[in-house]
Amino acid sequence: MLVDSHAHLDSPELSDVVDEVIDRARRAGVTHILTIGCVTEDLEAIARGLRLAEQYAHIFVALGVHPHDAGGYSAEIGQKISRTMNHPKVIGWGEIGLDYYYQNSDAESQITCFRSQLELALQAEKPVIIHSRGAAEPTCSILEERTQDGLQGVMHCFTYDQRTADRCLNFGFYLSFGGIVTFSKAEELQSIARQTPSDRYLVETDSPSLAPVPFRGRTNQPAYVAKVAEKLAQLRDVDVDTVARESSQNFERLFGVG
Repeated sequence: MLVDSHAHLDSPELSDVVDEVIDRARRAGVTHILTIGCVTEDLEAIARGLRLAEQYAHIFVALGVHPHDAGGYSAEIGQKISRTMNHPKVIGWGEIGLDYYYQNSDAESQITCFRSQLELALQAEKPVIIHSRGAAEPTCSILEERTQDGLQGVMHCFTYDQRTADRCLNFGFYLSFGGIVTFSKAEELQSIARQTPSDRYLVETDSPSLAPVPFRGRTNQPAYVAKVAEKLAQLRDVDVDTVARESSQNFERLFGVG
């Protein structure tokens, strides 16, 4: 039993072969996939995400405006996403957050978009999936404000340092580890993955990006989450079944499905 807690099944790299990709994941022991719909002004990601989730019983969807697209965010888009949150297969709001590394949108637009979606997620009583790169301090500061209001969520593809990991765990968030944790030079991240409490971590692929070793450089896919789980098992000195069970239980606890 494995859950890929973060994949982009509607991406151009996967969408044309999505049935094959989903079947391969099933044969690899992946029982659930959370596909992330990054909503832009054309809103097509909403329909794509819902279509996949309705077609496959074991696929769920999260929807949100990525920080790269924050410049095009509007209250109307936020409300249209909000209206999907009553759908039984929509289990999270995301991925949302701040990305000061690429800065495809200016910082002010990102913060406005982020804060608005956190408020809507709280109203919908949905956990959030956080994207944060080059913006640890502002991301954590904003999240800390809202966790006091009951916000729950996960730091997707966590790659920050131990101090930031501790801070996120202290305000109640989960840490999700992807293919980067398998890279030989990711020693600090591996140390964090080793020390994260057993009830506070998830595994993911972020397909089609960031394929784990030994598939690094290839198009990533949910089946490869097994390699992430194997690496965490090695780091944590447990068997892979333990990692599969713990991470799946954590997914069920956070998102209410399993």
